[in-house]
Amino acid sequence: MSALAATALTLSLAAQPVMAKAPKAAPASVSAAPATPEGPRRASAEERGLAARLDPLARAAFWGRESDLDPRDAEAAVGLAQALRAMGKYEDAAQAAQRVLITDPKSVEALLEVARAQVGRGQGFYAIEPARQAQALAPRDWRAPSLLGVAYDQASRPEEALAAHRLATSLAPENPAALCNLALFYASHGDAREAETLLRAAAAKPGATMAVRQNLALVLGLQGRFDEAEKLVRQDLPPEAVANNMAFLRAAAPGPAGPPRSWDSVRTAQ
Repeated sequence: MSALAATALTLSLAAQPVMAKAPKAAPASVSAAPATPEGPRRASAEERGLAARLDPLARAAFWGRESDLDPRDAEAAVGLAQALRAMGKYEDAAQAAQRVLITDPKSVEALLEVARAQVGRGQGFYAIEPARQAQALAPRDWRAPSLLGVAYDQASRPEEALAAHRLATSLAPENPAALCNLALFYASHGDAREAETLLRAAAAKPGATMAVRQNLALVLGLQGRFDEAEKLVRQDLPPEAVANNMAFLRAAAPGPAGPPRSWDSVRTAQ
């Protein structure tokens, strides 16, 4: 792992004047006490901030070290959980977040991470309770209901999922992630046009990510609108990835007489 920040220290030693007399040696009975080596230090706030720029593997190593130095460090445990989840290690991510809840059962960030890890491994049912707890602790935070929407949908509870997603977008109407999650709900239930409307709105918001644009491209591809989809794909991906994605979209699109394929059918085929 590469260090977050490196500080180079240059030591300049001035020439010492020649001393007329050599210093007296210390008595044989007196011995200097050995210096106590300093233990590993925790990262500074600046170094922790820079950790977000690292790749998931490096972030996992960084936050794992911080968590080892202080097992009660909630920020480190949540950071470790996020990095592990980004690597697809959902069970390990859930365990890292659960450790925070042992000492702080009202940690909203840890509860959300437990829920995200369960959703990530396709076990939305087990994400519902931690997401509900997070929502009760932070009722104005859009993240909990948006996550609940995904969890309910995985648990085959679409009415509750839609209600949760709508609550999230009412709490954060300008947030592209909340809009995107609602759009993906509609896409997964065969309503590509509503999904497109929401994804276009999300893509136009400040802070919209590549994932929003790529999801919009996929929804356009499901409707057979390949030229529009390709323009979006080219914004974020290199030519070889564009070719692969477009080949997949053309294979996934319905024939002239067939209905548009649902998001779930495409997701299952991937």
